[in-house]
Amino acid sequence: MAGRQTPATRAAEQAGIAYTLHEYDHDPRAASYAGEAAAVLGLDPERVFKTLVVAVDDDLAVAIVPAADQLDLKAVGKRAALADTARAEKVTGYVAGGISPLGQRRALPTFLDETAELFDTIFVSAGRRGLEIELAPSDLVALTGADVRPLARS
Repeated sequence: MAGRQTPATRAAEQAGIAYTLHEYDHDPRAASYAGEAAAVLGLDPERVFKTLVVAVDDDLAVAIVPAADQLDLKAVGKRAALADTARAEKVTGYVAGGISPLGQRRALPTFLDETAELFDTIFVSAGRRGLEIELAPSDLVALTGADVRPLARS
């Protein structure tokens, strides 16, 4: 397990929450990291969530939406846009495609799509490409202080 430790898994352990790690061989040609995770792990893409860093004016935030859906930027803020990749990596401490909502270098305001609450557990990046963490949506909310609201559009 030591080789699979990330800031995200350490944050979950420190909080004492139950989680399961799912590892797979990441294909660098994959068009969608969360979509790839769903396909390779044989999961419903509505249960696998992607972590997107967004900029609202000069502030950054995290939006977590199902892999199969797109983020409705207006649901995050009036002038929201996807953040510059380099800035997102620097602020979170993760590389694109492996940005986890947990264990970020600097905790950002977090928004979680309400569909997460339809499942007992969901999957989000565990902090590196090819590694997903499965946890209860309520634990994700508790760890990130996420605001649960409609964020996705199909």
